[in-house]
Amino acid sequence: MENVLSQGAPPTVRIIHSGHACNVEEERHTERVYTIREGETLELTCLVTGHPRPQIRWTKTAGSVSDRFQDSSVFNETLHIAKILRTQGGRYYCKAENGLGSPAIKSIRVDVYYLDDPVVTVHQSIGEAKEQFYYERTVFLRCVANSNPPVRYSWHRGREVLTQGSDKGVEIYEPFFTQLQGETKILKLKNLRPQDYANYSCIASVRNVCGIPDRSVIFRLTNKTASPSIKLLVEDPIVVNPGQTVSLVCITTGGEPPPTLTWVSSNDSLPQRSVVKGGTLTLPAISSDEAGVYSCVASNNVGNPAKKSTTIVVRALKKGRFWITPDPYHNDDNIQIGREVKISCQVEATPPEELTFSWLKNGRALRSSERMVITQTDPDISPGTTNLDIIDLKFTDFGTYTCVAALKGGGIPEISIDVNISSTTVPPNLTVPRGKSPLVAREGDTVELECLVSGKPKPIILWSRADKEAPMPDGSMQMESYDGVLRIVNVSREMTGSYRCQTSQYNGFNVKPREAVVELIVQYPPTVEPVYMEMRQGLGRPVVMTCRVLRAHPSRVLRFEWLLSNRLLHAGAFDAQRDETEYTIRSLNRDGWGEYTCNVINEAGAGKCTFQVTGKAYPPEFYYDTYSPLWQNRPRVYGFKLQWTQMNPNAVDRIVAYRLGIRQMGLQRWWEQEIPVDVAINKGELMTHNLTELIKPESYEVRLTPITRFGEGDSTIRIVTYSAPINPHLREFHCSFEEEPICMFTQDKNDDFDWTRHSAATRDTKYTPNTGPSADRSGSKQGFYMYIETSRPRKEGDQARLVSPFFNVAPKNPYGITNPPAYCFGFFYHMYGKHIGTLNAFLKQKGQTTSEGPAWSLSGNQGERWKQAKVSIHPTASFQVVLEGIRGPGIEGDIAIDDVTLEEGECRDPPIQLPSRGGKKHSCLSNSVVIT
Repeated sequence: MENVLSQGAPPTVRIIHSGHACNVEEERHTERVYTIREGETLELTCLVTGHPRPQIRWTKTAGSVSDRFQDSSVFNETLHIAKILRTQGGRYYCKAENGLGSPAIKSIRVDVYYLDDPVVTVHQSIGEAKEQFYYERTVFLRCVANSNPPVRYSWHRGREVLTQGSDKGVEIYEPFFTQLQGETKILKLKNLRPQDYANYSCIASVRNVCGIPDRSVIFRLTNKTASPSIKLLVEDPIVVNPGQTVSLVCITTGGEPPPTLTWVSSNDSLPQRSVVKGGTLTLPAISSDEAGVYSCVASNNVGNPAKKSTTIVVRALKKGRFWITPDPYHNDDNIQIGREVKISCQVEATPPEELTFSWLKNGRALRSSERMVITQTDPDISPGTTNLDIIDLKFTDFGTYTCVAALKGGGIPEISIDVNISSTTVPPNLTVPRGKSPLVAREGDTVELECLVSGKPKPIILWSRADKEAPMPDGSMQMESYDGVLRIVNVSREMTGSYRCQTSQYNGFNVKPREAVVELIVQYPPTVEPVYMEMRQGLGRPVVMTCRVLRAHPSRVLRFEWLLSNRLLHAGAFDAQRDETEYTIRSLNRDGWGEYTCNVINEAGAGKCTFQVTGKAYPPEFYYDTYSPLWQNRPRVYGFKLQWTQMNPNAVDRIVAYRLGIRQMGLQRWWEQEIPVDVAINKGELMTHNLTELIKPESYEVRLTPITRFGEGDSTIRIVTYSAPINPHLREFHCSFEEEPICMFTQDKNDDFDWTRHSAATRDTKYTPNTGPSADRSGSKQGFYMYIETSRPRKEGDQARLVSPFFNVAPKNPYGITNPPAYCFGFFYHMYGKHIGTLNAFLKQKGQTTSEGPAWSLSGNQGERWKQAKVSIHPTASFQVVLEGIRGPGIEGDIAIDDVTLEEGECRDPPIQLPSRGGKKHSCLSNSVVIT
């Protein structure tokens, strides 16, 4: 068990792509552009580092206004869009944050490439020339194709390629841009000649970008080429009864090539059950909502499309209403003998001109007379209204009057409305019953707001909020009631307020509306915070729990009570001056662990705060950069370096151990062991434990649980997956530092500074141009190597040590292999600059503490080139090799290493080392050297 101090690491981000990319390029060194063909699969992965594990979020700035991806976000590392659309192009951002430093953000621009089939449209103009019977005919052919990237067009007549100037009768306009269709190309044929009647083809090309092939379209121009003309074989409008089947017939009367016919409707789309066959549109069993304007459109890409329309009217009668108007010249709203009374009746009719009315009295037909005046429409009232004026009302006029509405031609059922006129016909009155306002209810109840309505005939009651801006419970601004009762199910606190009931002029008297107001008060239990909170604390420490009231009605809170597992701890009246109550545990003991509840109670019920007080430790957090298995020179097993930090270690009692569980994936059995912890863990402190004897290539589930005096804390689980380490066999170990894990080399923690991994393409040498390599050992500017940066704050004599992983010594071989075994340790070095210090190579053996000098050493400027060093070593136990760089007297002293190798056997043909100018050569040592 090792404890190494580490305070976490801020996030870094890199975006990589998989899926179907046409091309990925760096644009002006600042932005990556990823091109993909429409319909392919986009897959972008956000590679992050950082500890604790950063949260990842994908967002997007839209490529077009219609794309709404930016309103949402994706929280997976991989963004996957199957069958990508052109509207999904744009810039995608990956943001990683873990609370340390600034969030890391990288972006990539996705260009979606596509090419639609081109469309050729033809426009002709005929102008009169010198002679009366001679006409000059000019034709324009226009080619349009939607594409990304911009399209290039070419025109052909038969097999002949048409270019500007190649034919006097042909003009090709340069492309011009329109907002919707992009680049367009126009071919002008002036004063048509016989050879101009031919097949014209337009070829649209995006130059095979993303493998998108060219697309073409052919138009045959003849002396008969003409724009379309059509005829509708129907009346306009067509008036039908609901349920009838309607057929609309459209025929072409001209156009070359023959036009294509389509039907469109003013209702956005054709009815679902409609059938289109050729130029015939059939609407079976038509309904009122299918009425509208239907158009036949003919197109053959010559001139403008032809369009003819007809209106379908579906006959209907609906909404019969009546009202009674007392004599308007008297203030009394009652109906009285000797005065005038008017009965009005209104319906909605389609078509309105077919509407007819008739009146009956006690079932007998009523004709207009001097005292009984019938008017079909009143200009002061909305259309579809009939009035019966009874002048000088007599006792004999009392009875039942019936208004009958019908449509001419029949086929639609009549609507009839009965109105009783008698001495008991009285205007309405509205009152609120005693005790029904204000009405107090609890949230969730069903309530009935009531207005008593009297009068004959009884009017419809309209309910609305007294505050006109507020909607009714069903979301509307007004609700109807026939019995004066407004029923609200599951009433909520938002429904508190004043409700107005008022009479409607329809189905009642046409007098000034009567109204009344009902107050509704909805009580609800206190809303409190926190609803749930976990509080972790060590024994002997204080715990303070606070329950806060956010709102309540009635707001005069009555009382509170604190409980532990249903056992009452403390209760009392709520302090009116404060909006919170506290409970304090001065010194937490084992009996104090558990669930605490604070109930805050008013007349409507209780609000509940819950606190889970526990000594349970927080979960550990696995360190992000454990990439691959430990290298082992054993064929069937591998090891893994488990690294973690502890979340909030000081929040609870000291962690005394971890329980480690490990289970092979696919098997049920867990193996467990305890890892003791001898000292207190600090926040951010990195802990390690080597897992051994893992079977290749199996994956394992690892569970790590902290243990305190409380017992087990929260566990963390991760999957350990085997991936073959770099060169796992000792006889062929080779490291070129191309991958981030650098072959499991580590930086010595007791030196003065670290080696740096870099490539010539990314290293900034403008400050020290006369030092360090200009490429890696293979000559690649993109390749990586390790080097020591000698710029400030480094000073002369500072040391940087790079330590290899442990290598196991091969077992003794009875068949004549040397004992102890020999290994050849080799590497390439680059020591260029006038201030070069020293490069040392050491052998470090396990279990040995004595120290000797380096196995290999070299100092001074060796020229601007890579050279190879080899040294034979003879370890007797598991060992590591150490490369040490020592800073020289100035900043032009960068030392680099690359291509480190370790092979079984003595070094063969050691490289010839010739001393360079200004440098001194140390001898190559082949004895084993041990350092600590």
